[in-house]
Amino acid sequence: MRRSSYSPEPDCAIAQSLAVVGDGWELLIVRDLARGLDRFDLLAESLRISRKVLTERLNLLIDNGVVERTAYQERPTRHAYRLTPRGRALLPVLVALQDWGDRWLLGDGSLTGTNNDDEPPAHRLHEIVGHRIPAGLLLPATSGARADVVDPDARMTVIFGYPATGRPSPLPADWQQIAGAHGCTLENRLFAERRDEFVAAGIAVHGVSTQRPDEQSSFAELESIPHLLLSDVELELTAALRLPTFRAGGVERLKRFVVVVGADRVVRAAQYPVTDIPAAVSWALTAVSRELNGSVRE
Repeated sequence: MRRSSYSPEPDCAIAQSLAVVGDGWELLIVRDLARGLDRFDLLAESLRISRKVLTERLNLLIDNGVVERTAYQERPTRHAYRLTPRGRALLPVLVALQDWGDRWLLGDGSLTGTNNDDEPPAHRLHEIVGHRIPAGLLLPATSGARADVVDPDARMTVIFGYPATGRPSPLPADWQQIAGAHGCTLENRLFAERRDEFVAAGIAVHGVSTQRPDEQSSFAELESIPHLLLSDVELELTAALRLPTFRAGGVERLKRFVVVVGADRVVRAAQYPVTDIPAAVSWALTAVSRELNGSVRE
């Protein structure tokens, strides 16, 4: 049931879409559901809107097949909300809006593969420390199957993101002119070189980019990468953590970051921006050691 007060052009897909997600609240609800805020009270607290408005917007999204509702408690009945496949298809729209806002509203319009410490994308990523990565977030992996972004068998998981590798697919022609985008194979090589240290501590290492699974598998074979590479080609992890991105070669690319996640899926530490890649690998080991030894989080 589309919004009755808005009569879109019947043959215009943009107008038809805006009838469902056009006033802003709906996309913010989709944003928060992607982040794992699946209960009414959590959504109301995050969005800071009235319960009446939230109820209306949720019902609109449910009626249009974007969100589904399931009961998790009876007497009184309580519902959980989650995105349907139609709703998850909106995640690239959210990421594109975030990228546009970071560049043109919160930034100076420059195309860049990194940020300064005092810029909003850096603040946003550091704010995920203490927050939980949604359960059931499975991405295509170089193992040949979909894998959880947080290794269920590890004491902790280090997740590092990078824009792209130059093998096997060539990088965009202007890649070297994009600040922070160079050296995208180096992280994988350095994490691979220190694999024994991570394994000895019971730590899983996952690399993630928005490259296609076949590209990642070819790269892992060419470089003999021992750790798991995850393909966030559908931008599910990017949307869940509101990761910073930039667009190059017609593709949304992750800016370089490192996070440490506990077995309870709670993010324990985050580093962004990453400007010194060898130091970032060492930082990951240090951050893990501090967490495992129960010292103060960074």
